Amino acid sequence: MSRPVGRVSRRTAVLAALLVATVVTAVLGTVPTDGNAAPCAARKIASWAPEPRLTNAFARYGDDNSRLDDWTGGDGTHSVRLPDGRTLWLFSDTFLDRVQGPPNPKGQPHSWRRKADGGGPPGLLRNSLVVADPSGRPYRTLIRRTPAGPAGYFPDPPRAHGPAGAWRWPVAARVEPCTPGSSERVLRVLLWNRSPGTGPWLFGEPRSTEVATLSLPRLRLERVTTVADRTAVPDPGARVLYGTAAVQEGRYTYVYGGDAPTGRPAAQAYLARVPAGRLAEARAWRYWDGHGWRADAGRAVPVLRSTGRRGVGSAYTVVRDGGTWVLFTMDAAGAGGRGLATLTSYWSCTAHGPWHGPNGAITPPRPPDPADSEERTAVYNPQAHPEFTGRPGLLLSYDVNTLGPPGSPATGAVNDDVTLYRPRFLRVRMTT
Repeated sequence: MSRPVGRVSRRTAVLAALLVATVVTAVLGTVPTDGNAAPCAARKIASWAPEPRLTNAFARYGDDNSRLDDWTGGDGTHSVRLPDGRTLWLFSDTFLDRVQGPPNPKGQPHSWRRKADGGGPPGLLRNSLVVADPSGRPYRTLIRRTPAGPAGYFPDPPRAHGPAGAWRWPVAARVEPCTPGSSERVLRVLLWNRSPGTGPWLFGEPRSTEVATLSLPRLRLERVTTVADRTAVPDPGARVLYGTAAVQEGRYTYVYGGDAPTGRPAAQAYLARVPAGRLAEARAWRYWDGHGWRADAGRAVPVLRSTGRRGVGSAYTVVRDGGTWVLFTMDAAGAGGRGLATLTSYWSCTAHGPWHGPNGAITPPRPPDPADSEERTAVYNPQAHPEFTGRPGLLLSYDVNTLGPPGSPATGAVNDDVTLYRPRFLRVRMTT
């Protein structure tokens, strides 16, 4: 029997729909997005290898006792290239003082940190800046020197703007015009304002996102401005802080942030965008609400939700790879402790998603744990450094810490082993 003209069988229609879906998926990697000349394509981790040059450069700098008021270790490890070619590294909690040994007091073959006079634990500041040459090699630490001793480069919030003991952690930084269209350039550093906490907030309750403006080339702190105050949100776990990554694209800086939930295995990623030259203007910030950009930070919705195996760590990074946006994070939702040992990635064709992943895995080298159990050494806070593009692959740093031997504080283990609490570096190759 002949088939009537103009009618299609149900089976043929289903096959056609599947074919269309396949073609759409395939051409997704050939269509420029957001006005980019480069096409977007799916990305996953293809391979990785340790990058010893910068890892060793920071180890040498930290071990150098020619000055005892500079960096011997820290975490955070954000970076920004300055207009004169220097690199500025931004660290959160930072150890100073003298590196001694080996062996350390526990007989282990590691150097250890102590005060300059040899007694007691080393000094700990909430933040520091480390200046490096164009190759990234560190040579100078920027902190404040007060009558009471060394202090973090970014001063603690005044009591009028926070509870006693509140502090600032620097995160992403961008060089931008002082004002839109201006020829004067300044450095804008995003800061997380946090206050002491207990229980799930042992590392501080999130309070607000601030922006510090520094002059160039002197790196003098000019002012600190609050751009997203979230202290009115009753649940600290729902307070989103921005600045874990900042990516320039066209006329805007896209600023990523995250929440700090207590009932989920992973955090959720959020996004704001700001016109170039206006990072320090709260009224210029717009937040992605799932459909468009809104001035109300309270209407922001996650661009990557925490569900099952998906989600981000408390600190993650986003970088452009051609026309594709790539996000690296701890495998925060990984089972069996993988979240403290493994990094993974997501990709998207736009800044706000949809994000696809997790894709691939990196299990970077970790120093031996003081408890002789590598499982107790944590890998966290991956950060991309696209300014170092001279070698194949993307430069990615990560921080290492320890949960400490059972029953002892982690800070004691960090003081006893300088291989902990220092950045390490990888070269990561991506593939489609």
